[in-house]
Amino acid sequence: MNRSINLYILIMFAVSYVIRALPLTLIRGKIRSPFLQSFLYYVPYITLAVMTFPAIIESTQTPLSGLLALIAGLAAAWFGASLFQVASLCCVVVLISEFILL
Repeated sequence: MNRSINLYILIMFAVSYVIRALPLTLIRGKIRSPFLQSFLYYVPYITLAVMTFPAIIESTQTPLSGLLALIAGLAAAWFGASLFQVASLCCVVVLISEFILL
């Protein structure tokens, strides 16, 4: 059991190291491709969205409550509400929808 855990840790270390070290060793000059520059520019935002949106939907008792709060929060942010107002609105939407759905 202990040996397999050490092997798993070693494999995870190798994969993480290769992912981080390989671009540093292969890409030495400036990136001139506009497509590649725009792709690399948006990678952090896409990664954050991929981790955040499922957590928003699945963090409530029913996924519909999370989806309703997400839609309400996006609409409030679109119309210029502050971060506190958006968060408060989302909490209220989840509270009300949980009472209605359960």
